[in-house]
Amino acid sequence: MIRRYGLVTLCAAALVASVLAPAAKAQLWTWTKDQMVEYTKAWTGERFPDGRPKVPDEWLARAKDMSQEEIFIPNTGGRGGPGYNHYEGDWQVLHPEMKMTGRAVTMQFMPARPDLDQVVMAKAKERGIQTLNNQYGIDMVQPGDVLVVDLYGKREGGTIVGDNLFYYLMRATRSGGLVVDGALRDLDGISPMLMPCYYRSVHPSAIGGVTLSGVNVPIRIGNATVMPGDLVVGDREGVSFIPAQSAEAILDRADETHIHDEWTRKKFDEDKYKSSEIYGSPRDPALKQEYQDYLKKRLEEIRASRKK
Repeated sequence: MIRRYGLVTLCAAALVASVLAPAAKAQLWTWTKDQMVEYTKAWTGERFPDGRPKVPDEWLARAKDMSQEEIFIPNTGGRGGPGYNHYEGDWQVLHPEMKMTGRAVTMQFMPARPDLDQVVMAKAKERGIQTLNNQYGIDMVQPGDVLVVDLYGKREGGTIVGDNLFYYLMRATRSGGLVVDGALRDLDGISPMLMPCYYRSVHPSAIGGVTLSGVNVPIRIGNATVMPGDLVVGDREGVSFIPAQSAEAILDRADETHIHDEWTRKKFDEDKYKSSEIYGSPRDPALKQEYQDYLKKRLEEIRASRKK
């Protein structure tokens, strides 16, 4: 159904403005390509034209076979390490049966301030941009993307999309996905559409009373930090945001966890062992060797299948 959307203007959050100070006159609300590369310099692979990391499609396909337990590595000490992710749960999940994998496009909203909105709108018009609203960020998504939106848990007026824009996202991302720390509207219309979606609440109101403070900059989703280009993985349990440079190592580790679970259940099916004799690690040296042989064989099979 067609409805008017509330005005959502775009400005620079204080954090983003401080990060982007050298380029403030030209671009206050998103990273330039050089800044995107600088702040994601640990990633050495392919990038989009704007500098956003582009993890390979192969990794997206691999992640669809992984559970949250298999890919989860805690970010201990607040500094992380060569491989870690950020996880957020307690979502309403639109299609729990669907796995979500994709590359993050980030949007950040804040409560609206008319004085700031007026200045930013004037500057936008100087650049030939007549309207700055939620669709400004939505129109940036590409196939394989997941739109990740910080709407600070807002319910009324925190509705990032209704059924029409949800349909657009589904088409533009090729059913990549949507994660919004906020709300949806038109749930009856959205529900039949087969795109993974994680949201906090629903409300019939149009989006309003908010300012879009950043596009493709770091954002906070609950207790998770999300960077543009992160590998986003969602299942019925929750959503993980994996730094692009850590994704391959985490997926490799997840393969081993998956194989360990597979072997463990095979041994339980034999009805010969107590759980403590097999899980989490076999006590008997012969069983340990059996597991190591099984692990090596299965890893070789999995890697060979991916080369076909």
